[in-house]
Amino acid sequence: MKKGLINIILGVLSVFLVIFSSSPVRAAISPTDQATFDQILQPVLRIYDFVKYAATVVAALFLVFAAISYMTSGSDQKKRDSNKFMIGSIVFGLVIIWATPFIINFILGQ
Repeated sequence: MKKGLINIILGVLSVFLVIFSSSPVRAAISPTDQATFDQILQPVLRIYDFVKYAATVVAALFLVFAAISYMTSGSDQKKRDSNKFMIGSIVFGLVIIWATPFIINFILGQ
């Protein structure tokens, strides 16, 4: 399973590499075009911020649930492993949600 996941990640990264390496040189953007783009992008960013914070609240609740379930699992190894996986998935999801703007800015070179 890990090998398949690594292959998928490498495939996605290679697609991004091909797309961004073959993109034409960017022309200068006029200030009016930049202002129009910012005006269009503003509602999208509000929606993204709402989803980001809502997902963080839901993830925090699930994290508390998984932690309590982990502590009360006793000697049931299957339940402990399941809760450890849930905690790891929650943390990974939060990292993806919060790191997305930084990754996009890095890719776009801003």
